[in-house]
Amino acid sequence: MAKTVTTYVCGECGAVSPKWLGRCPNCGAWNSFIEEVQAPAAAEKPILKSMVRPQPLSFVREEKLKRIKTGVDEFDRVLGGGIVPASMVLLGGDPGIGKSTLLTEVSGILSKEHKVLYISAEESASQLKLRCNRLGVNSDTMLVMNETALENIEANLDGVEFLIVDSIQAVYLDALSSSAGSVGQVRECASRLMRLAKAKNITVFLVGHVTKEGAIAGPKVLEHIMDTVLYFEGDAENNYRILRAVKNRFGSVNEVGVFEMRENGLFGVKDYAGIFVSESRGENAGSVVTPFISGNRCVPVEIQGLVAKTVFGMPRRMSLGIDYNKLVLMLAVLEKKGGLPFYSQDVYLNAMGGIKLGEPSVDLAVLMSLASAYTGIPLDAGTAVFGEVGLTGEVRGVSRAEMRVRECINAGFTSVILPKSNMKSAEAFRSRIKLIPVSYVFQAVRELTKKNKGRDAEEQPQ
Repeated sequence: MAKTVTTYVCGECGAVSPKWLGRCPNCGAWNSFIEEVQAPAAAEKPILKSMVRPQPLSFVREEKLKRIKTGVDEFDRVLGGGIVPASMVLLGGDPGIGKSTLLTEVSGILSKEHKVLYISAEESASQLKLRCNRLGVNSDTMLVMNETALENIEANLDGVEFLIVDSIQAVYLDALSSSAGSVGQVRECASRLMRLAKAKNITVFLVGHVTKEGAIAGPKVLEHIMDTVLYFEGDAENNYRILRAVKNRFGSVNEVGVFEMRENGLFGVKDYAGIFVSESRGENAGSVVTPFISGNRCVPVEIQGLVAKTVFGMPRRMSLGIDYNKLVLMLAVLEKKGGLPFYSQDVYLNAMGGIKLGEPSVDLAVLMSLASAYTGIPLDAGTAVFGEVGLTGEVRGVSRAEMRVRECINAGFTSVILPKSNMKSAEAFRSRIKLIPVSYVFQAVRELTKKNKGRDAEEQPQ
């Protein structure tokens, strides 16, 4: 009789080792190896000849995707226009961020025309009922089940069109001896559900927990199986939540959905004018607004910078919502090309509303925020900034400048600082907004000093 084999699997990257290791040699994570017992390998089966034959690409019939609307516009936008039937969607996020609330609302809407099965693996059916009452969800066609064994879940999928599993870390297979939530259990449960989704044409939503580092537990063994991976982000003290697509086989990964958490559920936010921009901008130094493009929408986002004299030997740099490396690069450019020394200053940078800014067009806004914070000169509240900054101090053009300028006009801005190379596409808006083209960093910094000189002239006694 074959013996069982004990192996150790990294909970972060899925690497396998015959013995326990303090640090994973693959991803470098500490204390991430989990013991798992593998069943003996079955006897080799004869290789079956595949009946599928290769064919020319021109002979392949194209299938049109017929999406199903969930009734939640922001959720549909992030998915790429709606739910693709027989797809696998993974929703991850911190505890209490609103994952179960969002899927409960979606389940209630879908159950009006479809058969929905909600598997509550962590809560009892009565607890789920309390949440449904709070959200105003009441449906006779929405099925609720408190179950953790995947075999029992499979036995109740007759006629089900949508399956929600909350959460995948609490579901297990009896065939595996490892505990629920282990890498082996998560991988096998997700794979089994994927096969069921494709075979029975069931759309599956999985809820995934997030580790201390902010990644879905067992990310590598889950994300490659999923068709779509979504992250719910936000602060517990903030009522706004951001839904972001990390992977989407049927749409763009650049789409972002914004939700507001209220007592009676999550509500999509369509007007972003006051979410990522503060009312007191222009009064204090370090505040700069930039038109940020996410997917097919343009959102004005405020960047706030703070510079203070360091009391330690090594100055501190901290960035929230903006890549730390981008902050360091902009500081170096400002010191070399702008003549502003930061070697003895602590620097802090923050993007309002908890949004993450990753595109190159925010470079100039970051630089202007740091320059404003250092000089103590506030940028005018009616001025927006965008542009990419090179290490040589050159301000380079960015894509979709026309869309950015139009959004600045709609948001009520009176002027915009932009790269000179984008002037051609923005020339049509010259009569509606003041365009300030810059080619180098020192020209952008000079705009601050101009405003300061004008202010000093106004304050001088006549």
